[in-house]
Amino acid sequence: MERINFVKNGVLRLPPGFRFHPTDEELVLQYLRRKVYSCPLPASIIPEVDVCKADPWDLPGDCAQERYFFSTREAKYPNGNRSNRATSSGYWKATGLDKQIVTCRGGQVVGMKKTLVFYRGKPPHGTRTDWIMHEYRFVLPENPASIAPPEKNATQSPVVPMDDWVLCRIFLKKRGGKNEEQQVQQPSCDVRKPKNSRPVFYDFMTKDRANLSLAPCSSSSGSSGITDVVSSEQVDNDHEESSSSNSLGLIRRKQ
Repeated sequence: MERINFVKNGVLRLPPGFRFHPTDEELVLQYLRRKVYSCPLPASIIPEVDVCKADPWDLPGDCAQERYFFSTREAKYPNGNRSNRATSSGYWKATGLDKQIVTCRGGQVVGMKKTLVFYRGKPPHGTRTDWIMHEYRFVLPENPASIAPPEKNATQSPVVPMDDWVLCRIFLKKRGGKNEEQQVQQPSCDVRKPKNSRPVFYDFMTKDRANLSLAPCSSSSGSSGITDVVSSEQVDNDHEESSSSNSLGLIRRKQ
């Protein structure tokens, strides 16, 4: 059966509805391992690009999606093991520790994953950006026969040195999340509820009004917050006037 090539002019072209979301183990064993041993890949879906020859936004593919590339590492110094990760506008800088890629079955370490961040400018005064690269490299386990491709013998050496081939996943880190979006959409409210938010009831009909403690209330409608103090005698007079007016109304209705 003829294999379909999904890479056209260095750009990944998948049919509508298809997505390429492999796991770390699948990237190392199914793609990078086969690339190291020059074996046929499951699909022609990852192009060969020197990721350090161009800035991340100039690499082939859609910048809004994750992009995968096979690349070879270039030594920074002739007699050193450090890689040259400088581009025309900046450089890739490693961050954190390398992560081991372990198989689900057997628990063998088959690869290493390095995280790099792109900086604009010249080191060490570069400006950090949101471009992230995951660099995968293949590691020969203790039992090579268990993970060797079926098309190759485990004792056969790779065509290209194993340490030179890497698989790169490059993407633009998205800032913000759902929580921040909800905070932006919802208006801020400065009203804070007290710790003890239990309702307080007052008996305004009690005769002992001297012991009645009224707490001043604050209104959010722009009131001045000044509370008028009413004496108990004035409250009694108001109560008598209201009761007399109610009795006169009843007499008039009877007439």
